[in-house]
Amino acid sequence: MDRRHSRAVTTGAVVAAAVTVAVGLSACSSSSTSSSASSSGATSSFSPNTASFSGSPPSALASNASAAKSAVSAAASSAGAAAASFEASVSAAGASAKAAATAALASVTGPGNAIGDVTLTGVPTSTTGGANAAIVTITNSTSAAASYAVKVEFDDSSGTAVDTDVVGVQNLAPGQKAAPIAASGKDVGVTLTPRVVQAQRY
Repeated sequence: MDRRHSRAVTTGAVVAAAVTVAVGLSACSSSSTSSSASSSGATSSFSPNTASFSGSPPSALASNASAAKSAVSAAASSAGAAAASFEASVSAAGASAKAAATAALASVTGPGNAIGDVTLTGVPTSTTGGANAAIVTITNSTSAAASYAVKVEFDDSSGTAVDTDVVGVQNLAPGQKAAPIAASGKDVGVTLTPRVVQAQRY
């Protein structure tokens, strides 16, 4: 073999070796990149099972829960205050008539002599703060002026009396109507049924 042929063979071998090394490096780089991407993908798609966590919830969640409880408590307190305010205003408006009616009913046994002169109309709880109330319509069916005393009972769904209220009107002219309001401050938010248990004309 002459010198030029030997040099060509040597050069070819070197080139082949270089190509082999480059291909190997490329394969390693590709494998590494693929592995890294695969690892990154696995990390990004991982979702922990929070049900297995222990300890206190993150502060943001605890803060939201506390705020919700405070809002519910404030709403309940506001509703109770509104109901109490409504009942107080009703009581103040008919205080003297109520006192007279209570005294008149003290000696009455049974339903009284004026049940037929009285009807009830429920008042929407949206206007009373949740308190149960009824408009007591009294009509003087006689030919002379008269005073009336009416006791209203508020019953729960089982028919049990939960509360009572007394209303009245004095010197109602013949054929005229009066409409005092009977109210209960008990079981606010629970529907109670009002009914007339005594009505006395005097």
